[in-house]
Amino acid sequence: MSEPNTRMHRFGKHPAKHDYRTLRLKDYLEPGITAPPEAHNTLTRVYDNLKTKDPTKLFPMDGNDNLGDCTIAAMAHAVTMYHGLVGHHAPIMEEKQVIKLYMKLTGGLDSGLNELDVLNYWRKQKVSGDKIQAFAKLDYRDHVHVKQAISLFGGVYLGFQCQANCESDFRARKTWTPGKLTNDGHAVFVVGYDHETVTVLTWGNTQQGTWKWWDACVDEAYAIVPQEAKNPKFAPGFNFQQLMDDLNDVADAN
Repeated sequence: MSEPNTRMHRFGKHPAKHDYRTLRLKDYLEPGITAPPEAHNTLTRVYDNLKTKDPTKLFPMDGNDNLGDCTIAAMAHAVTMYHGLVGHHAPIMEEKQVIKLYMKLTGGLDSGLNELDVLNYWRKQKVSGDKIQAFAKLDYRDHVHVKQAISLFGGVYLGFQCQANCESDFRARKTWTPGKLTNDGHAVFVVGYDHETVTVLTWGNTQQGTWKWWDACVDEAYAIVPQEAKNPKFAPGFNFQQLMDDLNDVADAN
């Protein structure tokens, strides 16, 4: 990992918002789907395709040292990941673009955001040239289910309640472990896992957390279904057409 940025870091994820209309990923995983690998890191492929291994360049701070825009910064990191997976050398979202979108969704206030509101916006509007097909809620307590989502879709949009040592451990490049929870919520993008840890993108770098940290702190997680998922080879064992049919039914009912 690269050396961390020494600037202050900000939070800004609101408590998990629940909507009965939100689709659940487990409803679209077909029986007999191949089990996820024991370990996976999507960054390996992205680094190879984009010819760099510097996360500070690919996934910058995006204003999250001064503003509570972590929900938008995590989305910007996801966009870079999806471009990198297909070898698309698209411009990385600039900090001013991230902040502009953040202020648009908050009404001009540094108030933080709900992840669900951010994802609903992204499904309807293009962000850095891309609009997602859909998103689906994960059973974040089920590690196998989470691993399946990361390996199938390249990552997971994650929200958690911060432990007291969150910032200090990040600066010291120490793996996150459980601790007393604060009143702060944070959004990150998960890109990998192994038996002991998960790897996320945040604050202009990568960071690891143990699965025990995950169980103690995570309060919401979503699989993002990109445009490429229309190809049946994109995520074998995932019923894309059924998800889109159900999404259209939900839209028609409102």
